[in-house]
Amino acid sequence: MRTIILNGESVTLEEVELLLQPGTPVALASATRKNVDRSRAVVENALRNKQVVYGITTGFGAFANVVISPSRCRQLQKNIVLSHAAGVGPPLPDDVVRLTMMLMLNTKAKGFSGIRWSSLQTLLEVLNRGVVPHVPEKGSVGASGDLAPLAHLVLALIGRGKARYGGKWMATGKALRKAGIRPLVLREGEGLALINGTQVMTAIGALTACHGRRLSKIADVAASMSLEVLLGSNTELHNSIHRLRPHRGQIDSASNMRRITEGSEIISSHKDCDRVQDAYSLRCTPQVHGASRDILEYAERVLVTEMNSATENPLIFPDGKIFSGGNFHGQPVALALDALVLGLAEWANISERRTERMVNPALSGLPSFLVREGGLNSGFMIAQYTAAALVSENKVLAHPASVDSIPTSGNKEDHVSMGTISARKAMAVMENLKWVLAIELLCGAQALDLFTNLKPGRGTLAAYRVVRKSVPHLDRDRELAPDIETVAGLIDGGEILNAVEAACGSLV
Repeated sequence: MRTIILNGESVTLEEVELLLQPGTPVALASATRKNVDRSRAVVENALRNKQVVYGITTGFGAFANVVISPSRCRQLQKNIVLSHAAGVGPPLPDDVVRLTMMLMLNTKAKGFSGIRWSSLQTLLEVLNRGVVPHVPEKGSVGASGDLAPLAHLVLALIGRGKARYGGKWMATGKALRKAGIRPLVLREGEGLALINGTQVMTAIGALTACHGRRLSKIADVAASMSLEVLLGSNTELHNSIHRLRPHRGQIDSASNMRRITEGSEIISSHKDCDRVQDAYSLRCTPQVHGASRDILEYAERVLVTEMNSATENPLIFPDGKIFSGGNFHGQPVALALDALVLGLAEWANISERRTERMVNPALSGLPSFLVREGGLNSGFMIAQYTAAALVSENKVLAHPASVDSIPTSGNKEDHVSMGTISARKAMAVMENLKWVLAIELLCGAQALDLFTNLKPGRGTLAAYRVVRKSVPHLDRDRELAPDIETVAGLIDGGEILNAVEAACGSLV
């Protein structure tokens, strides 16, 4: 199994996905120890010279002017972890917590935090040995980074709080003993260094972006299937159109759909019909999908930069300088993820409109709600309701969190990013999008069953076969929730995308 090597500079989204595979080991590049040791030496020298350094020999936030005596500086670091562990709500998913730890290791490996190498090793052991700290999802305003959730994570390093080990929640001290890890005893500056940073919002955002990449391709697959069964034209996918408006995402989406529908007898069967234009939800699919793709690309660029940045305060430089700045402020991530919410929501919006066209006989020419004996059977009527509910929920979640600052810490921290809320919203909208696309694929497969004598495009047929392998045709009413869940699982597991790409080549 490939090991992820962290050097503070080059974590990628591909490595984020790699970490999701159970048992993937993480290691620190050997060259990073020199950087870590040098910045720690600067801290030790400041202590010997009795320098006043924020967060190392002073209080925090509004208490920055309170100088702490040398004998109490270590207690100060434990206190910041205990006092800042004030999060609420259910725990963050294990994948988010594990990725947060990996990103913490990466940024500390850059050598600007002033923590000891041995402290990094403890964090590395917790990650590699399968201890997952209990980190409540709510409580971060994204100002000095993710103070509350990171404090809960650091609690685990010092043997406090709860953690999951071997699939069970238990006291962290017990989990560490079972994993053979000695709790960390914090030294001067280490508590602040460990809880200062944007790793929680960045981890949630990076995982969302990774899922978003796959869903961008699934959206093109679902739209292609809908285009065929709604007797749409593939003229609107022609490369000549998209060359004249060369947004990268638009070009890519149109290219995907051309390849997915290539060889479609359904589309060829009505090329001489009297319909002049398709509805926007079909005709403008590359333009809408493409705009969301471009937002996703922007968010990915911001997230990769953030994953490889130093976001602590203060920053400890190897030449002995110690600067107190604002790299912990989550605004770049917050704005990118608020934008990503809009992109994800728009994929869902246009998908639901295509689903509505399929179930509405006045628009599709297909049986009402895609079922025979309508009236006795309701078919996919309520599946479209569910899609409508999900896209409406997304519209509420699309309100940007980043514009809603609120002062904290006695007005010392008078502008905050709310970046972690932006991240959590993005992940929620991404999940809703997956369900909406699953419903469109179910309806598309049901509609394709009606074209018994005409063959769909190569990619469309591959997607249809995967769906039909797990979900039978709906000839009379049954519970639809399990069917939707099954198709969502096929999206998550990659079966649909893998089959389509095997049939028509890798999608972009």
